Amino acid sequence: MKNSFFMKNPSLLVFLGLLALFTLGVTLMSEAYGSGLVSTSFVKTLGKTLCLALVAIAMDLVWGYTGILSLGHFAFFGVGGYMIGMWLMYARTEIIVVNSLATSPIPATASEISDAIGSQIFGVVGSSDFPAIWMFADSLTLQLMMVVLVPGLVALVFGWLAFRSRVTGVYLSILTQAMTLALSLYLFQNDSGLRGNNGLSGLQNLPGADNIPQSVMSIWFLWASALALALTYIATSFVVSGKFGSVIRGIRDDEARVRFLGYSVEGYKLFVFVLTAIMAAIGGALYYPQAGIINPAEIAPIASIYLAVWVAIGGRGRIYGAVIGAVVVSLVSTWFTGGQAPNINLGFYEIKWVDWWQVLLGLSFVFVTLFAPKGIGGLVDLFTGRIAPSRKGAPLGPDAGSLREEEAEK
Repeated sequence: MKNSFFMKNPSLLVFLGLLALFTLGVTLMSEAYGSGLVSTSFVKTLGKTLCLALVAIAMDLVWGYTGILSLGHFAFFGVGGYMIGMWLMYARTEIIVVNSLATSPIPATASEISDAIGSQIFGVVGSSDFPAIWMFADSLTLQLMMVVLVPGLVALVFGWLAFRSRVTGVYLSILTQAMTLALSLYLFQNDSGLRGNNGLSGLQNLPGADNIPQSVMSIWFLWASALALALTYIATSFVVSGKFGSVIRGIRDDEARVRFLGYSVEGYKLFVFVLTAIMAAIGGALYYPQAGIINPAEIAPIASIYLAVWVAIGGRGRIYGAVIGAVVVSLVSTWFTGGQAPNINLGFYEIKWVDWWQVLLGLSFVFVTLFAPKGIGGLVDLFTGRIAPSRKGAPLGPDAGSLREEEAEK
């Protein structure tokens, strides 16, 4: 029992306990199952925040633990949203079309129904034909598989090409950002097959659940988001534990030395890159039905930069730090941009937080980088007495054909 995975990771048990209490508390205070102290709109905000915490964990695993500063991981988050959004739009539109054609004296054929669905979905971009990427949109099972397969395949191809060429550092970050920009620009086109700038809308309406109020569905999605976050936290804790975790930390700290020791650095990096892309996509598949809409602006490079800022503020290299960063920034952002923060009148100028929130977020990132590199998670370390090992030896890696470590003299 002493050597069990959970006993070796006490912070995991603490996190799962707090998440369970949070979910139960929101449920009991919701309009659907409780006292109504928490509005349905805020329940959706909390559910979306849990999804953002999930993608922040993915970012922390690829950057904080493996040292790959990806500025494109929010694109995978958006791709997951598009995949589930295609089924939501198709199934909902199919119900509307079938019900409208049911009153016709002559029953509509399958081809006529398909054409009518296509006109309803793509009429906004002047088309009625289903693009090839919608071939599985009528099947929930297949679209759920696409949530995993499409971002996983994109990450696999991109990662294989980048890592086999040993692109690292800022050059890799630029490549990931370029990938995100290219995808975003492509989706803005009307002939992309995903309705261009209009995106996919009405995603909050689950097909066949018209009689279920939004207050109930918001709680269902909160439960699903909490479960997905819990499983992601457990999976990530398992990945960073043991030998695998030591290797990816080694890659982060001294890639040349790990390669010299005989490990397949490219293989480890590719595995983490693909895994985190899939994790991000699952978060997006849960987020956008709660948001109700997704468009190409959600995949813009700035979104991935924000994601890196969240992890930095929370404290990278700590799973709970990524969660803290995403939750704090998301809720504070909602408060400032939602008009709840009172404006400050200086007499000669009035500070409107809706306009100044991004500046405040940027300054927070600069402050954390310069004065608190451990982020908010560092406060948790301070209270729990966790001290990171400090090495004074240098260099750490192959030197003139030999592997040695020079310890600093006391």
